[in-house]
Order: sequence, then structure tokens, then C-alpha cells
Amino acid sequence: MSDAERDAGNRRIKLGFLLLVAVSPPLIALQWSPTPLELLAALGVGLLLGLLFVWYLGRLAGEFTGGSRRPGRRR
Repeated sequence: MSDAERDAGNRRIKLGFLLLVAVSPPLIALQWSPTPLELLAALGVGLLLGLLFVWYLGRLAGEFTGGSRRPGRRR
């Protein structure tokens, strides 16, 4: 797998996690008949939580793969 393919796959995974976390609060809020403003607020909070989650997972994964981008490393 090339670096470009790995980067593209990582971007798709990050986007998937972000979307999953971002749409969860508005979907949960729909159970209580929210106003449009409340739905937008839930989406904003979900987006913020999603960004924090993706950032945290990126840092956590970096601890396990910290040396994987060194030149000359065997794969």
C-alpha cells in the first residue's frame, strides 16, 4: 500500500467517525420534537465533539505508529 493510498484511507476513516459523531446528537434530539434552532445547536455540539474525538484518536494512533514514516523502514 502506498503512502497516498494510506493517507486517503485515513481521511475516509476520520470523515466517517466525524460524521457518525456529528449526526448522533441531532438524531437523539429528534425524540423530543426540538425546534430548528435546537437541532442546529445539537449538530454544532456533535460537530465539535466529533472534531475532538478525531483529534484524540489521531494523537492516540500517533503513539503507536510514531516511527512508521521514517525513510528506509521496511514494510
